[in-house]
Amino acid sequence: MNIDEYLRLGQLGIETAVLVSAPILVLGLVAGLAVSVFQAATQINDAALAFIPKIAAAVIGLLFFGHFMINRIASFTTWTYSHIANITP
Repeated sequence: MNIDEYLRLGQLGIETAVLVSAPILVLGLVAGLAVSVFQAATQINDAALAFIPKIAAAVIGLLFFGHFMINRIASFTTWTYSHIANITP
């Protein structure tokens, strides 16, 4: 395995990590922003009010994007395992 293949492995690993984590992070960001605007408008400062919608958004994101996330991780793992035979010292 030469340096180009190692770079490709690193690139695919980072790409997979970003694509798998992005839906949950974006939904959490949107939920947090909505709760912050609501808290600023009503002057309610309750920690549970900020925490519970983010958890709900993460669960909803897993329900909608879980299949994509698992497929992406599985394809990366399959690709990585198929290239183990090419590793030479």
